[in-house]
Parts: sequence; C-alpha cells; structure tokens
Amino acid sequence: MRTSSPADAPLVRDPLHAPVAHLVRGGVVEGVHHGSVVVLGPDGDTRFRLGDVEAAFYPRSALKPVQAVAMVRAGLPLDGELLSLAAASHSGEERHLAGARRILELAGLTEDDLRNVPDLPFGPAVRDTWVRAGRPPSRLAQNCSGKHAAMLHTCRLNGWSLDDYLDPAHPLQRAVAEAVEDLTGQRIARVTVDGCGAPLFAVSLRGLARAAARIVTAAPGTPEARVADAMRAHAEMASGAGRDVAALMRAVPGLLTKDGFEGVQVAALPDGRAVAVKIADGADRARIPVAAAALALADEHPAALAGFAGEPLLGGGRPVGAVRPVRALDPLAHLAPTAP
Repeated sequence: MRTSSPADAPLVRDPLHAPVAHLVRGGVVEGVHHGSVVVLGPDGDTRFRLGDVEAAFYPRSALKPVQAVAMVRAGLPLDGELLSLAAASHSGEERHLAGARRILELAGLTEDDLRNVPDLPFGPAVRDTWVRAGRPPSRLAQNCSGKHAAMLHTCRLNGWSLDDYLDPAHPLQRAVAEAVEDLTGQRIARVTVDGCGAPLFAVSLRGLARAAARIVTAAPGTPEARVADAMRAHAEMASGAGRDVAALMRAVPGLLTKDGFEGVQVAALPDGRAVAVKIADGADRARIPVAAAALALADEHPAALAGFAGEPLLGGGRPVGAVRPVRALDPLAHLAPTAP
C-alpha cells in the first residue's frame, strides 16, 4: 500500500549515537562501538530504540530492496534469481556475473553499457582467485552490477535514455526516489552518490525499518512481495556463498535482510516486525551481533540467532573474547526485575 502523504524529511544533524556493542577481551572491555538501533512491532510501533533513529543517514546498499521495488513497479519483468541479483551486493561469483550478463542480454545490452565503477569481486576468496588469474577490475565484477543491469533493463523497457541513467533527474531515479519516500513514509533528506555511482538517498533509521516491513507484508504478487520472495528464495544471489546475510535468511524462517557498507543492517519478518542497525564507525564486526540482538528483542526465537553472536577474538590463536551487544540489547535484561 502506497503512502499518500510522506512525513517531513528527517533532520540532517550530528547523530546522537549510543554504545551498542563492547569489544571484550579477557573479561575487560577493550573497545566500544557506538551506533543506533530501532525495533518495530507488527503494527509499526517502536518497541525499542537506542541511539538516534530519527536523524538522516545513508542506508547504502541496505536500500537496494527498495530500489528493486521501484524497478518492478516501473515494469521490470524479472523474478527469482535474477530479481534477487537486482537487489544484491553480490560476491562476484561466476553465477553472479552470469546473472548480470543475462539481465543485460534480456535488454539487448552488454557490459559496456554499465556505468557503475569497475572493481574487483567483493568476496575475499573470489577476489583472491581473480587477482591470481591476473584479471583486472571490471564493471561486471563490482558488487552492484546486478542492480545496474536491472536499471538498464528498466530503462530500455520504458524507452528512457541509457547513458545518463544514474542522473538523479533521470526518470528511473525519480521513480526510485518516489519508492523510497513511499516505503519509508518520509521525504528524502539529502541526495548524494553511492560508491557504485548510483544516487543515494538519506532517510532515517526508523524509515529504513518501516520500508523493510512494508516490503515483507505486501500482498502476494505485488512488486514488494516479488522482491521479498526472490531475495528469500535465492539468498546467495542477493549476497554470496558463506555471507552472513544469506546465512541469517536461511536460519530465520521468512526473514528478509540486507546489509550496507558503513555498518548498516535492516531486517523484517513476515508479520511486519522489523529492525534496523547503524554502527557509527562502520565496523562490520559489530553489525551482525547487534542486528541479531535486535531481532531477539523483536521476540524472534533466540535459538535461530545463536550462530550470529559474531566471530571470537583470538589471543595466541585461541578465543579470549568477543564483540557483545550492550546490556540494553539483551532481551533477558528487559525481563529482569527492577530493584526497589
């Protein structure tokens, strides 16, 4: 369902982040990750908030499901693996490259038509193999190539120009901006350029969580539902083998989740419960442990989240600590009796 009148844009200000995770080594807090967390209930109410969930921020690639919805609304006919790839930050595996080529072929285009930035594959193992083979950076290997191929396909279907499809004033990007405001329920605060070259829209953390909730609760067959179904059914196309995003969707039935650079994670469950996380320093090591803790606060069964506590800290080759969400993110802490 489309929002008839989005709220005002979130304020562009210095975010008031709070501690969200501790780096604990040998029982001593060695470091602190600041950030912000929001948990929404099925009816969209805020069940939990920590830090600043209202300030404008850039969701980075966590906004890709919304971009994919905008393209499907504009007529993009993809489903299944290829639609999942259109919303992906992929690892650059051969299946990802083949999928991006296929999307371009459906539009009668080639890699030369892409306008994203050439790069090496995002997946470390894939990247190492690529470098050993002496292969240079390419637009197809860059982790956003599926999205860019789908953008070109959408433009070709609508008779829109191709060379300037990344211009914020282009009909495609205006359609994306409309979908962002519709699904987040708020005006866009600022527009800049993402790492891949596409326009990037600033919204609030609460708005990002709201968008994810609206995507997973949309009626079957709608653009929103098609994107959610494709990403959940083909989680490795939306990310890659061994990636935490795919593992989380496999572990939690019905979960839709997407990561973004600079420590962003958004996730939503079929009943509309949703969480969004921003790690202030962009540290990837705190992103999943904090997101898993937020999902537990959303009343998701903790057993499904047990494997997402983060990688152990090593000392002399053995575990001596971990990244631990702060006590405020511990569901059991919220059940503890209040001292008289």
